[in-house]
Amino acid sequence: MQTEIDTLSVRLGQLLVARQGWLATAESCTGGLLAGAATAIAGSSAWFEQGWVTYSNGAKHAQLGVSKETLKQFGAVSKEVAQEMAAGVLAKSPPATLALTTTGIAGPGGGSADKPVGLVWFGFAQRLPSGIVVHASSQIFEGDRTAVRHASVAFALRSACELLTP
Repeated sequence: MQTEIDTLSVRLGQLLVARQGWLATAESCTGGLLAGAATAIAGSSAWFEQGWVTYSNGAKHAQLGVSKETLKQFGAVSKEVAQEMAAGVLAKSPPATLALTTTGIAGPGGGSADKPVGLVWFGFAQRLPSGIVVHASSQIFEGDRTAVRHASVAFALRSACELLTP
């Protein structure tokens, strides 16, 4: 898995450099692994701006501007929160052109029937000449806490590469 993450990080960096773009991240369930994957690559200072680990709802609200009402209505593990996190990243990091966010249930506990262990929502926001575009997607990953977190990082990086590939 680490080789795949390293390969995806290198590719994302190449795509961002080619576009003179900058990445910023905000993570909950991955706890900094996504930013760590980016900064593990030599030369990432040419394309990685900054990252936040916003594990609690309070941090999501205070650091990224996620609405308390959104958190209450949909819960931290939701499409709406992933999107608000991504929009908040771009608002707090003016140089960033791409925001990646993660919020999920890595386990082993904390799941429910409608939000099982392994469910992760990903937020993606791009700063384009036409404005900011935000979307989200979810995946349910199998395995233990470590497997869910690493699969989440790989998915976020792979999705970002696809988003930037013409």
